Amino acid sequence: MAKEQLQVLNALDSAKTQWYHFTAIVIAGMGFFTDAYDLFCISLVTKLLGRIYYHVEGSAKPGSLPPNVSAAVNGVALCGTLAGQVFFGWLGDKLGRKKVYGMTLMLMVICSVASGLSFGHTPKSVVSTLCFFRFWLGFGIGGDYPLSATIMSEYANKKTRGAFVAAVFAMQGFGILAGGLFAMLMSAIFEAKFKAPAYEVDPTGSTVPQADYLWRIILMVGALPAALTYYSRSKMPETARYTALVANNVKQATSDMAKVLQVDIEAEPVKTQEPAKSFGLFSKDFMRRHGLHLLGTTSTWFLLDIAFYSQNLFQKDIFSAIGWIPSAKTMNAVSEVYRIARAQTLIALCSTVPGYWFTVALIDKIGRFAIQLMGFFFMTVFMFALAFPYNYWTHKDHLIGFVVLYSLTFFFANFGPNATTFVVPAEIFPARLRSTCHGISAAAGKLGAMVGAFGFLYLAQPQDKTKAEAGFPAGIGVKNSLIVLGVVNFLGLLFTFFVPESKGKSLEELSGETNEERN
Repeated sequence: MAKEQLQVLNALDSAKTQWYHFTAIVIAGMGFFTDAYDLFCISLVTKLLGRIYYHVEGSAKPGSLPPNVSAAVNGVALCGTLAGQVFFGWLGDKLGRKKVYGMTLMLMVICSVASGLSFGHTPKSVVSTLCFFRFWLGFGIGGDYPLSATIMSEYANKKTRGAFVAAVFAMQGFGILAGGLFAMLMSAIFEAKFKAPAYEVDPTGSTVPQADYLWRIILMVGALPAALTYYSRSKMPETARYTALVANNVKQATSDMAKVLQVDIEAEPVKTQEPAKSFGLFSKDFMRRHGLHLLGTTSTWFLLDIAFYSQNLFQKDIFSAIGWIPSAKTMNAVSEVYRIARAQTLIALCSTVPGYWFTVALIDKIGRFAIQLMGFFFMTVFMFALAFPYNYWTHKDHLIGFVVLYSLTFFFANFGPNATTFVVPAEIFPARLRSTCHGISAAAGKLGAMVGAFGFLYLAQPQDKTKAEAGFPAGIGVKNSLIVLGVVNFLGLLFTFFVPESKGKSLEELSGETNEERN
């Protein structure tokens, strides 16, 4: 790569923090706000779906989704996300970040709205429609991961790049928080407007017909933040690194960044030279230079998401197990949504959101490696602290202590590997493979999320089959499930040693692109 090409990139690396940095964080971050809202709001309404569509006349307990249906409803968006991460990650390197960015957002808007609609009123038709559109919603969300991370890392200066990329990801915390708050608001309105008795008083009357609108509204509102940022995304210029290093148009990159940075960047004439030696994803050169890096980013994200998603998607089950959410039969359908949303909101407010912003504040000071190692370490410690004395924590006098420790595992997931696994793959790979490698790393994470989401659903069931939820086989119980998650976190700590530190270095220095023409 000629030195003349580096001039525009040097300008980006040394640029002072400007308004365009914050604009880029908001534009990219609103995608992540939407991602989190859409992915996690489903856990707020699955109990309600069970009551509405799977009510059994004469049953002592409210209706609940059969195991295969629950797994499909909770996991289908994760399947779509995995596919979208790989596909759009690859496409972002082929067509450019900007062209693909708008596609993912529009897909998210359309499918958010469509997932709240249904063809027919039978359980099968409603769930089939929901799963179909949530798969494609996940597909769009998947594309947002590699593209948002890559765009932000390629726009940022090297001094504060980690904070900027982490800030985009931190919007996920606000998305989870917004989902909980909106569900609380809507369920409170429905509760006040449509009074209903508890299930144990009147099984049929406890689920008012209007409750069918509640879950649809909660899902469909996810389209709003994405729609509001569509125009801004379409006006963002292509990143200079893609234009200069992949499209080989240094003049255009210089022109674009001169406007964005509002400074004059002198475009020196490019000398005639041999093109830089490049290598593909499946080449020996890639494996030699970046093979262990890709192993590190994929394995740590995979292991993290097993723990993170099993906790997040099924925290309502854990809260029920420790008695924080009352028995379902003592509530009506709408009231149950409110209680579940309140629990999720409290966790998001006290641990999830603060954890993200601790990472933003400190990632460029203490580095990615230290934060990730520390996060996995404390997640392991707190998970074991919950698991081994589990019977102690389930006593009603000790519930607050359980919730505090449980919150701390979330805090250190977010002030730890949940943020750093997103940041690092956007920094350490060559520009022509950056989006692809980030997509592969993120897809490994979603594979872990599917293991966590599906596995924990079955594992956490009581060992006594008579106490398991309807349709579920006996599991290993919540205590043993938490021990398994603790072991998974410890493995994540070990695989972190394959991930290089990227603090304070330029993207070209990290990826080795400045030396490619000499190799």
